[in-house]
Amino acid sequence: MTLEQKIGQFFFPAVFINDTKENIQATERLIKEHNIGGLTFFHSRASAATNYETKKKIVLNDDSFQRLKELIVRYQNCATTPLLMSIDAEWGLAMRVEKTPQYPYAITLGALPESEKHLVYEVGKQIGLDLKSVGIHYNLAPLADINNNPNNPVIGYRSFGQNKDKVADFALEYLRGMNDVGVLGCLKHFPGHGNTNVDSHLGLPVLKETLEELLANELVPFIKGIEHNVDSIMIGHLAVPALNDGKDTSATLSKSVIETLLRKQLGYDGLVISDALNMHSVSKLYDQKGQLEWEAFNAGNDVLCFAENVPEGIQEILKNATPERIEASFQRIWKCKQKAGILDGKLSLPNLSKSNFDFETTSKLNLKIAQNCITKIKDNHNTVTVFDAKNREDFAKISLYKNIDNVFFKSLTHALPSPEFSYETGGASVLNELEENLNRFDTLVISLFVPKAKPLNNFDIEDSVLQFLGNLLTTKKCILYVFGNPYALQVIPNLKKASGIIMVYQDFIEFQEAAAEQLLENTNCKGTLPVQVNML
Repeated sequence: MTLEQKIGQFFFPAVFINDTKENIQATERLIKEHNIGGLTFFHSRASAATNYETKKKIVLNDDSFQRLKELIVRYQNCATTPLLMSIDAEWGLAMRVEKTPQYPYAITLGALPESEKHLVYEVGKQIGLDLKSVGIHYNLAPLADINNNPNNPVIGYRSFGQNKDKVADFALEYLRGMNDVGVLGCLKHFPGHGNTNVDSHLGLPVLKETLEELLANELVPFIKGIEHNVDSIMIGHLAVPALNDGKDTSATLSKSVIETLLRKQLGYDGLVISDALNMHSVSKLYDQKGQLEWEAFNAGNDVLCFAENVPEGIQEILKNATPERIEASFQRIWKCKQKAGILDGKLSLPNLSKSNFDFETTSKLNLKIAQNCITKIKDNHNTVTVFDAKNREDFAKISLYKNIDNVFFKSLTHALPSPEFSYETGGASVLNELEENLNRFDTLVISLFVPKAKPLNNFDIEDSVLQFLGNLLTTKKCILYVFGNPYALQVIPNLKKASGIIMVYQDFIEFQEAAAEQLLENTNCKGTLPVQVNML
């Protein structure tokens, strides 16, 4: 390859599964004309994280999976050098593609006891198999971020939790699972995005920690990953003034973070990939096209993810970089392509006629995880309380944000018959009527299906619902099952007055079944809260 062709290998522009014919043709031209190294797949332009503030509607497409496979075949067929296909699939292809297997969030896995970390390995392995079946070789996951800020708007449920050693161990298990089936992984977001309260898709978070504090906490999972030869490390769009002579320079554009700390001090010589260069924390810094791509490469990144100015970026790097630096980055990418088994005529394309995943294996794995991660936060002998109330007129069940036809209630119906109520929408007037209907009941089993995983607007739990819940907790014997992000416990008023609190983490069918089994049999809960929660 010429030097210019080698530089093309550094570029991984974004491609969208549900895109226009014109956009697909433009990607084909980039592949043919610039010898780019890989692509990073997203569902659609509306779903790309930096676009959500524009309120673009995401149009769902049940054919996304088939389209993804067809696009991978199409793009590989027009590439002179096999493309390293990548995607951010932290909890499986379902993060980007409809009707594909979904696995629990990292925070759910973080609730597992250390003795069950083999289940995290199995998640990595199954995600790897799912990706491989569609022709993707590189998962931009898992997070190595330690979530030590409950108000973090973007990490939270995507992190294994707050304990640095557990985060490190579980991230390595996930990576090992993917690697064992031939899929590359990535630890992110170096040097640690956990203790931030700004979303780097929209602004630049600033970490106040010193190098010593980072080495003692945030950097621990990355250091362990380096010791185990992690395939790649993603640099986060976050500033650490202590590492940059007091300046708020994004780590992705900082030689002192990448070259000095990561390469020299921590001894990492693997692939370094930037976080998406379309993110607003960096994308608006330079007026000249290609300048951002050059600055990111010059800072030490080998792969430029979501690069939006490919031709201009190639020319800037060609004009400014030394041949030695170009060769060093090229060799790191080449090594990853060799490990992924896509060079020397070994590239296998997905089978377009076969579209079946092993959903049964996924379901069995999710059930095992549910049975081992459900966490008992408070227990006033709640099963005894419920069974004492069984068949009495003062016992009822209520479901918030799911109708009474949910699996949790269905699994309880035979052993615990009772009146059932639900709230999905309608606000204060509907809730007032519901509260009146509940007046005659003394004991309630409440299932709260938390609407959103992100903390914005109290996880989308309406203020009227929080007030309603708070009233019930102070006036009734309430056993609360929470299906969602454990940080949601922090916004529920009077929570300490609950008779029982069980954290279930996900609303998957398997988790609802496991929660019902736990209530009926009063089984010992094996999970522990992966983060510290301050209950109201």
